Amino acid sequence: MPRLFAGLEIPAHVCSILSGLRGGLPGARWVEPSDYHITLRFIGDIGNRMACDIDSLLADVNRGPVSLRLAGLGSFGGDKPHSVFASVEPNRQLSELQYEVDRIVRACGIEIDKRRFQPHVTLARLRGASSLDVADYLSKAGYFPPQSFTANRFVLFSSRASTGGGPYIVETAYPLRRAA
Repeated sequence: MPRLFAGLEIPAHVCSILSGLRGGLPGARWVEPSDYHITLRFIGDIGNRMACDIDSLLADVNRGPVSLRLAGLGSFGGDKPHSVFASVEPNRQLSELQYEVDRIVRACGIEIDKRRFQPHVTLARLRGASSLDVADYLSKAGYFPPQSFTANRFVLFSSRASTGGGPYIVETAYPLRRAA
């Protein structure tokens, strides 16, 4: 039974810049740069037949490339931080792609994801990091030159059922090039 999610890959030159932000935060388990991505929709552990159905429907997505811009760092978890991320500036292209992928996954019977879509690239998962440690890290590392790139495809990733999930494997890639 595969564990799947749809997402956008991060180009190598951007991964290199983001990997320079690693270190200096107690309790952080840093994500491998090769596993950096933007999740469009977590699908979960599903059977092979449903995976094939989702794959077939995702192949019909007809959208153009998505312009993306990463700027700044943040954390999830408030007083009990659990991850540090690079922020992805929301835009219409990204929101529409995410909505369409989500609609397809829900149409296949996967539960609604109740979390609001907040595009980001997870850099570290935290265990036992204090909010003060995170605030200190963000104040020191929180600025990096904004990074812009264009996603010309989105992918269906699979992952291991483990803490942190990686390594992630691209199962299928779907081009983002609107047909004329």
